[in-house]
This record gives sequence, structure tokens and C-alpha cells, in this order.
Amino acid sequence: MSAHADGPELSGLELSGLDVDLDRTPVVRELSGAVAQGGWLALIGPNGAGKSTALRAVAGLIPHRGTVLVDGTDVSALRTRERARLIAYVPQAPLLPPDMTVRDYVLLGRTPHLGYLASPGDRDRETAARTLDELDLTSFAGRRLAQLSGGERQRAAIARALAQEPRLLLLDEPTSALDLGHQQHVLDLVDGLRHTQGLTVVTTLHDLTTAAQYADRLLLLHRGRVEASGTPAEVITQDVVTRVYEARVSVTTDPEGRPVVTPLRRPD
Repeated sequence: MSAHADGPELSGLELSGLDVDLDRTPVVRELSGAVAQGGWLALIGPNGAGKSTALRAVAGLIPHRGTVLVDGTDVSALRTRERARLIAYVPQAPLLPPDMTVRDYVLLGRTPHLGYLASPGDRDRETAARTLDELDLTSFAGRRLAQLSGGERQRAAIARALAQEPRLLLLDEPTSALDLGHQQHVLDLVDGLRHTQGLTVVTTLHDLTTAAQYADRLLLLHRGRVEASGTPAEVITQDVVTRVYEARVSVTTDPEGRPVVTPLRRPD
């Protein structure tokens, strides 16, 4: 789970007592949890459970109470540029400047690392080019963002976030616009980066089987509170899914012991 298995396990992200109100309405309450550096935490739960709101709070985009520590640093004490060196966030439906090329958009990910009024240097351009290649976007590099499909735009947004070289990557439903092959490609790429670079990953994911495949830890949210937390096998059980999602499912396990959730049709 940690990129530093031979030493003490470092906490990549630690949440303590996170509360979020939107329009004076409680949306997230007493959210606490942690994942080791280089680990993957997935927030799961029904629609309206508070997953995306919690992710935006961790990113520092909305007011919240409670503590968010990234690699031991309290992010509330950081300036915007310092936070952007530490955390990258990709929303579910990113708003992209339509006339910008894919290459220039991904290069924007290097902005937190540049001095004021400085232009991107060779290393910045090399980082952006490598990220474009990793996300299968090199052939689109000269295209305007408005010319891309929804899935291509999603990949461009993830590429910009990875070009930031953050310590914590926050992805809100990163595969929602992607076909099956590109879903696997993106998730495998992120999975590889956490193992090779110690990148800590937090995602919201609707698909429970996918969450169980990739995440080390799950936080199941229900009505803004943590309903269950732990390993995928501990959290995704038939009883829990039936109760929280009000769904008919069967939960089996794959050869590695990870849960596989299959919806069941209504019996005749």
C-alpha cells in the first residue's frame, strides 16, 4: 500500500472531522479517514451521499471544517500555488477552454512550478509531452479542445493534472466518459504512478467492482456520513450493498479475493 514499505508507513492523506455545508445545508458530516502515501482511497456511495463534495473540500475549493493533512502538511495553511504543487484535482465534468490546443492545456499543469511571469522550460515541455503520450493523446496534441469527444476531454483533463506532478491526485468519477479500454488504460496508468512515484490517489467511483479492483481502502458514504470503511472485502458485502444502495446484487470474489458486484434482475 505504501511506496515506502521498508520504512515507517507515511500518511499520504489524513482527514479528521470533515464537515461541509452547502447553502447552509449539511452535506458532509464528521468524515474521517486516512490512506498511506502511495495508496489509493475510493469514496463510494449512492448518488447524493456527499462524495464529490468531500473531494472538493479536500481540494480546498469549498469552505469546510475539520483537518486535511497531505504528507503531514495541513493544507489550510498553504497558499494557492503551494497547494497546487501538492494536490491536483480533476472534476467529473471539467470545463476546458474550447480554443486552446490539447498541448497548451496540458502544459498549464506546469504553472504551479513556474516562477511569476516565467515561461515553461524544456523540462516542463518534456513533462507535458510524456504525459500526453502516457494518456494516448499525442496524436491530438495540436487539436483544439472543442474538437475532442467527451472521453478525449476527460483524458486531457487527467493529463493536465498528472503534468502538475502532485503528491495527491483527486479524481471525481474519472472513467465516467471513457470506453472500457480507456477506463482500464487510465486506471492502470494512475495505479502504476502510485507504485513508482508514491503518488497518493483519491477517487470517487460509482462502479463498486472497479473501486474494489484498484483501491486499497474504501470509504462508503451514506447521507453525508461514513457508513463503512476498510479494505474492499470489508466494505463491499452483500448485506451492506443491499441496505445502502437498496439494490439486488450478488457479491462474489475474484481470484485475488476482491469483491465482484453483479446486479440481479427482478425475479419473475
